[in-house]
Order: sequence, then C-alpha cells, then structure tokens
Amino acid sequence: MPYELTKSAQQTRLSAWPYRSLPKKGFVLVIALACGLIALPLMAVLGTLLLWGLLPFAALAVAALWWGLQSSYHQGELLEELTISDDRLILIRNHPRQPRKEFRANPYWTSVHLHETGGPVPYYVTLKSKDREVEIGAFLSEKERQQLYVELSDELRAVP
Repeated sequence: MPYELTKSAQQTRLSAWPYRSLPKKGFVLVIALACGLIALPLMAVLGTLLLWGLLPFAALAVAALWWGLQSSYHQGELLEELTISDDRLILIRNHPRQPRKEFRANPYWTSVHLHETGGPVPYYVTLKSKDREVEIGAFLSEKERQQLYVELSDELRAVP
C-alpha cells in the first residue's frame, strides 16, 4: 500500500507516496527488451544504407521509452507526511518539481472531507481548518482514498 500509518503514544504519523509498478530491475529489463526487439528487425538490413536511415528512429524510440520511465520515477519521489499530535497537525508535501508546502492547524478544529464528485479525482480527500482546505493523497487509488478518509476521520476524532 502506498501509504503507512504509524501510531505512538504522543502522535500519529502518515506517510503517503505514489504507487510504483516498475522497480529499478524492471526498468533495466524493459530497456534491454526494447533494445533487443528493436534490433531484431534491423538485422535484416545490416550492411545496407537502409540501416542508417532506420537507426536514428530506433534510437529515438529507446530514448523516448527511457525518458518516459525516468519521468515516472521522478514523479514517484512525491511524498506527503502528516503528523497529528494533541495540539498540532502538520502536513508536509515534498514534490520533486515544486517547493515544499506545509499546512499547520489545530487538530481539534480540523476536519476531513471526502468529495465523491467535483474534485480533480473521484473520492477526493481534503483537510479543512478555518478557511483553508488542502488535499491529501490525490495520487492514491479510489479505494485507498476511501480507506484513508476513514482512518484520518478516526484519528482526528480520537484527538482530545
């Protein structure tokens, strides 16, 4: 599961990150497989001028695949950390391409909202305190966002 909820006597801590379906070993395997599959038809034109016409497109295809997978890994570096204690709630969002964002509130006055429709994704989860509302876990799956909503609601209700 791409989030982890840990509890101690003093605080509750939630860490959430995007799901990664392809590990680093898989990345190497996919690139090697793509190179092999692209090189296979090029064997037929080996030693001809046609090879030099097809080679840049083959290299471009492998480079595009490489770039796409690397971009996906870079997006996967996103991390949201929520800390709930008796007197404070802190949500820190570390995004690889944006400055760090922080939301601080009193947990007693903070509520969790689940927007089934109308948000950027179905079952959109937000934290609201006073006039400020922030999203949490928008990158999670629908089922995980619903479960996150239930767990966060329970945790905020338990704050004295």
